[in-house]
Amino acid sequence: MKYREMIEKMFDKRTGSKNIHEAVLIVENSSGDFYMDLGYGGRDKQSPIFLASVSKLFVTACILILQEQKKLSLNNHVGDYVEKTILDGIHTYKGKDYSQELKLSDLLFQTSGLPYGLECFAKQLSKKDIEITFEDALQKVKASTPHFAPNTGKRANYSDINFRLLCHIIEKVTNLPLAKVYQEYICNPLGLAKTYLPTKSDDFIPDIYYKSEILKRPKFFSSSNNYDAISTANDLMRFLKAFWGGTLFSRNVFEKLSIYKKLQFPMGLMYYGGGYMQIPLGNITTLFMGKGELIGHAGSTGSLAFYYPQKDLFFVGDFNQMADPGIPIRFIMRLAMALK
Repeated sequence: MKYREMIEKMFDKRTGSKNIHEAVLIVENSSGDFYMDLGYGGRDKQSPIFLASVSKLFVTACILILQEQKKLSLNNHVGDYVEKTILDGIHTYKGKDYSQELKLSDLLFQTSGLPYGLECFAKQLSKKDIEITFEDALQKVKASTPHFAPNTGKRANYSDINFRLLCHIIEKVTNLPLAKVYQEYICNPLGLAKTYLPTKSDDFIPDIYYKSEILKRPKFFSSSNNYDAISTANDLMRFLKAFWGGTLFSRNVFEKLSIYKKLQFPMGLMYYGGGYMQIPLGNITTLFMGKGELIGHAGSTGSLAFYYPQKDLFFVGDFNQMADPGIPIRFIMRLAMALK
């Protein structure tokens, strides 16, 4: 296909820029008759990568599998699965308590209105490694003001606590720790031999860069209720194709998940659906230079996993740089728009 030279050129340009020390990219179509992988700085398709928020796709898959098994429903209230002590006071907006009105769909679609929860720890984490428990995050959220009432209008607010609550629900429903759920529901069925959830501070976690500094934060990345997985580009591609292809759960569910609401600044280029990002390519923000949409997820460490239905192409990879979380988004948008 004519895309190979363009993809390689754009990957080389991105990896040649400042503060990119290592990277990997795989591009493949549904049938597998188009495939290419690129590596930089010693990385290749089998190198371990930290998925960061790309792991939200794993959480989404688990929720959808459990819904298909009729063990939960997105229409149910969070309080049906979560202890009252956890929910009490988590969402009070303009004098009204919405805590018991929150639904699972509000969490998955990022429409709960809840604040992020973990940014309060950013200064501490920049100086040293600390463990942040589920309870720690909850207390920060309860001490903050929600952005809006649940499922209000056309708004979405990207909040990590939404997915931490979903992980708590997954563990409650399955009576299993999340690491075991990942293995039984995703890794074993798909043969993802190099994908796992770190749960102990001595579990292997690949180096993560902030500019030119390597951050060592094993306590944080193995904190309780953490859902950020370690994988490889090869495993991630297999997962992404299964996610969109109906291997793990019925594809029919995407009809209900494809209701997108615009995310808050500075994530205004993106919209959020039922557990994944949407990036429109043919609107005013791109000066109408592209066509179709990208659907999937990016992570704050430079990870990416997107499907481009317009060209039937899957993209997975990592640029391993925390100093600029917009790198994977800008790269994948430019790449998709260049593939005419």
